Amino acid sequence: MLIFLLAVQVVTAFIFGQLFKWSQRQGCHAPLVVTVNYLVAACLLALILTWQGGIELSPLVWKVGLSMGCAFTAGMFVMTWALEVSDVATILTAFRLSIVVPIVASVLLWQEEVSTLQLIGIAMALAALLLMSGGKGALLTRRAIFAHGALAVAVCIMQGFSLTSSRWVHHAGLDDRHLEVLFVTTATAAAIGTVALLGLRRVPTWAGLRMGIGIGIFNAGALVLFLAALARFQSATFFPITGCAVVIMDNIFAHFVWRERLTRIAWIGAAIGAGSMLLVL
Repeated sequence: MLIFLLAVQVVTAFIFGQLFKWSQRQGCHAPLVVTVNYLVAACLLALILTWQGGIELSPLVWKVGLSMGCAFTAGMFVMTWALEVSDVATILTAFRLSIVVPIVASVLLWQEEVSTLQLIGIAMALAALLLMSGGKGALLTRRAIFAHGALAVAVCIMQGFSLTSSRWVHHAGLDDRHLEVLFVTTATAAAIGTVALLGLRRVPTWAGLRMGIGIGIFNAGALVLFLAALARFQSATFFPITGCAVVIMDNIFAHFVWRERLTRIAWIGAAIGAGSMLLVL
């Protein structure tokens, strides 16, 4: 049953990523789609909580939810901005390697145990993610180190902090209050995004609004499933498996649907990633 839950979570994460990729291919403004997505998700969660008996937010729910909302928004905006101004392969690699942050944080902050076999699997997962990011070794080139290194590190840290804040829900004892936490998270992200959009002074388009609404409806359920799955697995198991599985699916889908050519190194990375998932289980 747990493996099934993890598999469903991987599929929803994959679909969520593909929806955002589709919105970019449709020329939608990323900050608008992100903000509307969180606004719609917050409204849906508020309706569910009201139907269940009302919204009661404890100080701890506010603390964790606000942290997650700020982390989610900052990570998403830094990521989308970095993709526009920096080397795409470098930024995507940094984004994918960010799984090491919540794993280390879980060991240091919450004393989660990691076996030797899992450490090997994590190392394989990181290598696989690096290879599947295009096989160009972008993070190892002189250009990446000097021109894009700082931005790549920022993306890695921000995304890692976002994942770590999600892990905090379980260790804060809020698994039974995850809907309230997600409501505060999405409402915070929507508020920050709205302020950012007002600062950009860009007129919203119907295409962007429509895409954000659709993604937000899907994301409300995906976030609930994400926290439900995360609460049942150790960080050393959850993040390498979901990270590698989603990227493998992304690459296969990109090859057969988006008609993006994958290098031999990327396929090797996919094979290594599949092997790493068996080790961390």
